[in-house]
This record gives sequence, C-alpha cells and structure tokens, in this order.
Amino acid sequence: MAWAKVIAHADLDAFYASAEQLDNPELRGKPLLVGSTSGRGVVLTASYEARPYGVGSAMPMAQALRKCPGVLVVPPRFERYQELSAKVMATFYDFSPRVEAISLDEAFLDMTGTEHIFGPPQQMAERLRQAVFAATGGLTISVGVSNTKYVAKVGSGFQKPNGITVVPPDQAQAWLAKQSVSRLWGAGPKTQSRLQAAGYFSIGDIAAAPLAELMEQFGSMGERFYALAHAQDPRPVRGRGEARGEQDSSGERSGSMSSERTLTRDVVSRKDIEAHLTRAADRLARRLRSKSWLAGGVRVKLKTSDFRSLTRQCSCTPTDSAHDLLQAALQLLAGFDEPGPFRLVGLAAHSLQTEASRAQLDMFAATGPARRLEAVLDQVSEKFGTGAMQRARDLSANTLVKEPPNLDFMEDLGDEGS
Repeated sequence: MAWAKVIAHADLDAFYASAEQLDNPELRGKPLLVGSTSGRGVVLTASYEARPYGVGSAMPMAQALRKCPGVLVVPPRFERYQELSAKVMATFYDFSPRVEAISLDEAFLDMTGTEHIFGPPQQMAERLRQAVFAATGGLTISVGVSNTKYVAKVGSGFQKPNGITVVPPDQAQAWLAKQSVSRLWGAGPKTQSRLQAAGYFSIGDIAAAPLAELMEQFGSMGERFYALAHAQDPRPVRGRGEARGEQDSSGERSGSMSSERTLTRDVVSRKDIEAHLTRAADRLARRLRSKSWLAGGVRVKLKTSDFRSLTRQCSCTPTDSAHDLLQAALQLLAGFDEPGPFRLVGLAAHSLQTEASRAQLDMFAATGPARRLEAVLDQVSEKFGTGAMQRARDLSANTLVKEPPNLDFMEDLGDEGS
C-alpha cells in the first residue's frame, strides 16, 4: 500500500568524532572526544567508543575526562565538518528536491512519490545510506522513515549507529507507545521530570490520557504532546530557501534566527555584555538582509557560569537594521536581575517577516542613515570578507570562542544537486 507521505530523517553518526576518525585511521576504534580541554571546554561530540563511559555532547570537558580516563581529545575543525556536510547535503538533493537541513549533520527529506525511482521505504533508506558513505569516503548515517517528520526523527535515533528504522503509518502510534517520554519533541530534562512526576513514563501513557487533563497539567505543551503521541505532525518538509515555521497571508513567519557565542572568559559588566550584543546584532542584521527578511521581535539570552539559561524577549517594528535590533536588546538587558557572571551571550530575531513589511520601515527616518551605512558594510564584507571592516570598540573584545559553522552554504548549492 502506497503511503500518502514518505518522509525520511537522516542523521550522521557522531559526526565530528566520525570525521576525525575518517581522516586519521589511528583514532578509529578508540574512545574519542571532540572539543577543547581548556577550563571552559565542553564536549562537542563523543565517539561511540566513548559513550559507554557516560560522556556525551554539551558535557563539561573536565567532567568527561573524569568519567573516561585516558580518552583521546582532539580540537574541532569546523571548516572540515562544513566541507563534509556540504557533500552530504548535496547527496540528499540527489534523492529529493525538498531537503530541510536541521544542522550540519541531520536533515529531513520529503521522498513522497519517489518509490518508483528508489524503491520502497526500506530500500530507499538503504540507498541513501550507501550514497552518503560513498560521497564522504566512509561516514555512516542512521535513517528513520515514516509519514511524519516526528516519527521519522524518532526512528533515526532508534538503531544508531548506521541503522535504518521504517515505521509504516498504520503502525506509528503503536510503535511510539513503547518509547520513553524523553523522545517527545520539546520535552527537555525538566519537562521529562514533570511528566514522570505526573505518572507519564512512556509515549503510550500520553496517548492514553485525556487531552483536557494534559492541557490542564501542561497547557499548550500538553496539547502538542498529545498530538505527537498519536503520531500526528502536519508540518511539511521545508526545502532550501523556505523559512521554518508557518507563513500567513500577510507574509509573517513564525521562525527565528539567532547568534549565540560561548565566551572564553565570563563577563559581568554591562559594557562587556553590550559589546557582544552589538556584534550579534550586526551578524543577525546582515543575515536578515541577505535573505530579505525582517524581524518582528528580539530575544536576548544569557547563560550563567553554572549553566542556567535566562531569556527576555519583546516585539518590535519589523526591521533588518542592527541599530534597531541592538536598541531593543539593550532595553531587554535592563530587565535582567541576575548579576552574573555569564559564559554565553546570545541574541535572536524572531517573528520573521518578508519584504512585504518593508514599507513600515520608511516611517522611522531615524534608522534610515544607520541602515544605509549597514548596507554599505554588507557590500564591503561581500567583496573583502566578513570582518574586513569593524567598529574600533570591537577590536579589544577577544572573549569569543572560535565561531562554529552554520548552514549558510545550503543557500549556495543552487541546482547542482536538485
């Protein structure tokens, strides 16, 4: 029986660590961590040989070294990871014109209607896995296939590494029922504890609960969990150039883009925090203008030295100006009552809108000159590279960890793989 939708989720296995083992045969088969051994370092990826020791991504490196004595540690090579990721994403486009990259190492593919080319779901997943292995010279992926993004995502993690899990639509709810509530999208550690305290341990427990009860206990999140537990997820796979999040008739998008940086040393003073927010506003505004989007809201994120995340957000007149983003961010900054110190400073633009809202910008002449200057800086950066021209006050701000890769290269794939 043909499926109405065929959606695959492909996830590279321990990507950064696997890339290092691919390039250096001496690392293969050995416990390996990718990250920095500095006092502030965290684990970016742990190889599968290291994971039995209880180490994993985002764990402080010092803690990981205590858990896994003698483990090998290598520094990240983001340019190499982005190079490999580009090969993987181009391979995905050989299978579908609609690929939604979630990060450098995972993506959704809408494979609907391709059965006559690649065979049934099990076969198409196997061919996808073989193609990535060949394109990268040895990297493995795990693939989940079902009729929704959510079930496909859970499936890709079910038999890692190098596994394939196919969940037919008529079996999806029963298959999910056996999974832990930790596999619910949006259920972090705190929410998992709340769910378990309320007596929900499996996704089946959620599916069996009355919707009204879940909403009373967890609000709108309870309604979302109820839908997921019943294998309901109407979100489409959004291809290259399509914003994540829904778009209404006015051109408004519910997606967001952010710029977060972990710092090499903690910051406390407002002056230091403002310096990082200024640079984040510049980066975000440049990305907004490059994609012809406007931000309808701003969010500031601070992470304390003991890893607590604090956020404040507000709405704003649609803008793609760093000046406007920064002014909103500074107002939000005044609302934080936590003294710090902070190890991370982040800024996000949310409620993204299309250029249809551009006319609203003209009402505020005060930001006109600032935006025109920023547009000139865009041209300088495009011709001579990012960072070719900087504010003088930024030259002494050297507390940033090296910038990780992003998915901007996806916009440059053109029609090569489609």
